[in-house]
This record gives sequence, structure tokens and C-alpha cells, in this order.
Amino acid sequence: MSEQLKTGTTTVAIACRDGIVLGADRRATAGDFIVNKDTTKIHNISDDMALTMAGTVSDVQLLIKFIKAQIRLKRVRSTRELSVQETANLLAGMVYDNIRKFSAIPGVSHFLLAGRDSAGLHVYDIYPDGSVTEVKDYVSSGSGSVFAYGVLETLYAKNCSVDEGIKLVVKSLNAAIQRDSASGSGFDVVKITTKDGIQKIVGKQIEVKVEV
Repeated sequence: MSEQLKTGTTTVAIACRDGIVLGADRRATAGDFIVNKDTTKIHNISDDMALTMAGTVSDVQLLIKFIKAQIRLKRVRSTRELSVQETANLLAGMVYDNIRKFSAIPGVSHFLLAGRDSAGLHVYDIYPDGSVTEVKDYVSSGSGSVFAYGVLETLYAKNCSVDEGIKLVVKSLNAAIQRDSASGSGFDVVKITTKDGIQKIVGKQIEVKVEV
């Protein structure tokens, strides 16, 4: 059962000198079966923060709903916006609690959180065990991450521009889509800048059909 419920994906986050770039494929799988070819894996959780998701879909979707609600609740109670670091720690606590609950279905969830606040732009890797790591260059998650990392390790340049980051994210996603069976069907790319906030840059569906 646990083997059939494993999910695969490829998500990427790159820190650039003038912004952050997030990318993710669109395929959702259960074992070797493709469940959905148009899954949104980059979600805005506030006007200033977005995250990518990987893991058991039901758990990930529920945690995203929880963190959105908590952000709104904290805003009402404190009359201020949560910082990216505070949000990362809050979500990490939810991930920690979720994976340690007894369940017939493993509650695996892996998030890459990015956003802007008064201190600047930030990227955090929230690992399935609930640990939090601030990322200063690049990070990838999901079954296709091993292929994405090969591209990132080779081509990433420190202090690259957002435009260069977008091209690199697309290249790393393409490498994963070509080799990882659990990644594919399309991809989305989002950028976050201090001036303009969150903007969707690329959204592309990949259709593969055989005709005679």
C-alpha cells in the first residue's frame, strides 16, 4: 500500500540577486500510474509568499490550507504580516506533527517556501521531517530532484539575475522531465521580486499523443 501511495515530482527554487524563481512540473502519480496531468504545485499562501509542494497529495493540500488560515489568523491577532522566517517555522511545526502521527498512509510533505518581507527576499527548504533550512543559492525536491541538481550544480552562477534564473529553472525541470517518470505533463515557473511581488512567468502543458 505504501509503495502505491508514493508520489513523485520535481520542484526547484533559485535565489537570484534581484529575486527568487520557483518552478515545478504538473504530474501527479500513484506508484506507476499517472493520476493527474495538470496538478498545480506552486501555491500563493499570501500576497508576498509562495511555496512548492511535494509528497503525499492529501497531506500536502491540507497543510497548505492550514498555513493559509494561520497566516490570516496571525494577521488579525497581531495586526501585522508574518515574516517569511516566521511562516517557515510555523509550517515546519505542522510538517513535524503531521509525519509523526500514526497513520496507515505515510504523511510525507516537502515544501520550498519563498517570499519577501521587510528584511528582504528569502527561500526556505522545509524538509519532510520538519527541519528548516534557509537556502542562499538553490534547492530542489521530489523524485526528479537528482536530475535537476545535476543541471543546477553545473550551471548555477552566484548573483545571477532573475531572467537567468528563469532559464536555469526551465533547464533543470526539463532534465527531470526527460528522465524521471514521475515528473512531467507540463511545468510552471513563478518569480518573486521586492518591487512586483509574485508573478507567474511560464505555464506550459506538454501533450504526448501517438497518431497514425
